[in-house]
Amino acid sequence: MKALWTPSEANKTLPLVKRIVADILERGAELRALVHEGRGDSARRRIDELEDQLRELMRELEHIGCFYKDWGFEAGLVDFPARIDGEKVCLCWRSDEESVSWYHPIEEGFAGRRPIPAEMLR
Repeated sequence: MKALWTPSEANKTLPLVKRIVADILERGAELRALVHEGRGDSARRRIDELEDQLRELMRELEHIGCFYKDWGFEAGLVDFPARIDGEKVCLCWRSDEESVSWYHPIEEGFAGRRPIPAEMLR
C-alpha cells in the first residue's frame, strides 16, 4: 500500500482505479434500487451479496493506497493521501474526470477542492 502519492503517481494508477470505481458505481446503483424497492428474502440475499462485493472492491482500492469516498454511489469519489506545501492533503478524483488534478485539505473534504499547483502536474 502506498502511503503518500504524487499527482503523477496517482494518474499512473488511474486506469486501474477507474475500473474498480466503475464496478463500485454499478453495484452501488443496484444496491440503492434494492434497498428502496426490494422486498423479501431474495432481495435481502442480493443486498448482502452486493454489500460483500462493495466491501471487497473498496478493499482493493485501500490495498492500492487510495480510498473511496462517495457513499451515495453517484460521483465515484476517490482520495489519494498526499502532501502539498508540507501539509497532509488528499488528491481528489471524481469518476467523470480525465485525471487527478484537484486536492483538498483532509478536514475539508470534497467541498474544499482546489486545483493542484501547476508545477506539481508537470
